[in-house]
Amino acid sequence: MNKLDVGCLVVYKSRPARVTGVTDKIDISFSGGSKRVRSKDVLFLHPGPVASLDNLDAGQGELDEAIELLEGESTSLPELAALLYGDYTPAAAWSSWQLLSEGLYFEGTPEELHARDPGLVREEIAERVLKEQRKADWDALIERLAAGDMEEGDRAELAEVERLALGQSETSRILQALDVGQTREHAHQLLLRVGYWPEAFNLHPIRAGVALQEPAIPVPELPDEERLDLTHLDAWAIDDAGSNDPDDAISIDGERLWVHIADAGALAPPGSDLDVAACERGANLYLPEAIVPMFPHGMTERLGLGLNDTSPALSVGFEIDAEGRLQEIEIHLATIRVTRMTYAEATASDDRRLQAITAMLARFRDRRMQAGAAGIDLPEVSVRLDGDEILIKPLERGGSRQMVAEAMMAAGEAIAEFALRNGILIPFANQPPPDETRTPETMSEMFAYRKLFKPSRMATQPERHFGLGLDHYTRVTSPLRRYPDLVTHQQIRSYLKQEPLLDEETIVERVGEASAASSLVRRAERFSNLHWKLVWLSRQKNWQGEAVIVDLEERKATLLLPELALESRVRRTPEMVLDQHLVVSLQSLDFTVPEARFRVRKA
Repeated sequence: MNKLDVGCLVVYKSRPARVTGVTDKIDISFSGGSKRVRSKDVLFLHPGPVASLDNLDAGQGELDEAIELLEGESTSLPELAALLYGDYTPAAAWSSWQLLSEGLYFEGTPEELHARDPGLVREEIAERVLKEQRKADWDALIERLAAGDMEEGDRAELAEVERLALGQSETSRILQALDVGQTREHAHQLLLRVGYWPEAFNLHPIRAGVALQEPAIPVPELPDEERLDLTHLDAWAIDDAGSNDPDDAISIDGERLWVHIADAGALAPPGSDLDVAACERGANLYLPEAIVPMFPHGMTERLGLGLNDTSPALSVGFEIDAEGRLQEIEIHLATIRVTRMTYAEATASDDRRLQAITAMLARFRDRRMQAGAAGIDLPEVSVRLDGDEILIKPLERGGSRQMVAEAMMAAGEAIAEFALRNGILIPFANQPPPDETRTPETMSEMFAYRKLFKPSRMATQPERHFGLGLDHYTRVTSPLRRYPDLVTHQQIRSYLKQEPLLDEETIVERVGEASAASSLVRRAERFSNLHWKLVWLSRQKNWQGEAVIVDLEERKATLLLPELALESRVRRTPEMVLDQHLVVSLQSLDFTVPEARFRVRKA
């Protein structure tokens, strides 16, 4: 071992140091300070004397020649210094040590070292160059993103941010490097800011994890089975303009009302591939830009009411007495002939049969309202894309829309009553009452009352449905669009055909699975509608509109914009009162929340 004396050169924590004193410990000085250390804490390099530590860099010296001479041989640090620099000086010793510690060209200890294989050295140099290039590219990427810029070649790197924004991962190196929170909102914000996504990109269906393509399952032919011929009755399928999946219709025969429902159970019996696929999806996905059905399109082609000359249906017939109660309920597998109409056409029609149906259902509605049905009438709109144009239209109130809604509720009560009388297990729709019942009249009262409502639930035992004012009810009129409706159809069909019915455990399991899936569908729909409202607002220059104050808190007021069926919160001022009408203008949009903010212009 070399002796440590005053003036010699040593290594301390990878830095050159000069020994200034030797006792039981070693005194050293280095750039920026001095310290007393143990002898084992330093590594001897040169006996010195070292006058200064400021100029110890001797470069690489005769590196290639030294490597060639040392091929297959071992040497020491002093000898290596002499080979590289021609002399064993403090600077040569320090530079040789740096080459050794780097580990690229030499390896070993100062007492015994050797040159590494030239092939391995070349490979490692190439790897280091590549690593440095990657770091440079990474640093340039982060610099561009921080400035809000993006090159087309950056898309591959930004895929990790996209996965986080879509809820498919939880971390992002890029967000970490930008020193922002690794959240879906921050990821979304970055992708919008740099132009990775256009503002109009709707990520919500992907984030919800819902299916975006219809099931790729063949649709069988209709079975040859006995059906009641009701083609002598005129039946009307009344829906929004542009609707492509008509699954219910109404007709009248004297004092008897008929509600006809697409016979989905005929092609999707329990346990079939179509049944399983529908259960996995839970419901149709209705987006402003597209509709993704829970069944293949071929189901609607075969079963949609009015799409062919005649249509197979599950038909429910009943009368409505003077008190609005259903009487003489019957259910059949039937064949019907259907005419399609829009709500506007039906409302404008002077057909006395439609007027008679409206009068019958008005008695049914009166009964529901007298029984405590919730009278909530808040603004609703439809949001639809027509090419690049966003169409936002208020949903009409009353008229044929109300008539059809009452007919479907009556059919739900009729089939629930039929199932109870005949011991048929079906998924009933129940809703417990709120802790406090009210009779709301103003918009703010309706808004507050709605918040008190408890969620409806499906069960094989009937309970009162508070919101509808019915003692028993089942959702049954949309079997092409909602899976629980299909289960009810399957059970009623099996009963009518005297075939085995599903047991309670199976019904609960399937409806539970479908309900979990449909909750994701509803979430995707809700956020997609909000997203496209924000896009619509972003295209309106200097937009102003009407808002109604529907809730007041200590510091905030909740506004409802009827034109858009959109809620927003603003700072409360002393003069604000409930149900006050205000003029508001757009202040800002945040697509990551998503949220629109408005400022009050005047009362």
